[in-house]
Amino acid sequence: MAAVTTLGLGKIMEKKLHSVGIHSAEELVAIGSKQAVFRLKEKYPGTCVVILYHLEAAIRGVEMKQLDEACKAELKTYFKSIDF
Repeated sequence: MAAVTTLGLGKIMEKKLHSVGIHSAEELVAIGSKQAVFRLKEKYPGTCVVILYHLEAAIRGVEMKQLDEACKAELKTYFKSIDF
């Protein structure tokens, strides 16, 4: 299993993902960015929508700026719906 950092995410994000039960790149891809950010927001209430964008971009293998506006809008709508 590959480390989360192989997707271009940093060590701090890797530690946070580990703390919510996501231990590999494969696990992150399998559960998706939305479920991952849901778990992160539960444990780390200060998690912002930009983290969701970064996770989605990492899963897709692109830079965050390469996510199209429709994708960002959908992610933002989802993020607002989980505001605890």
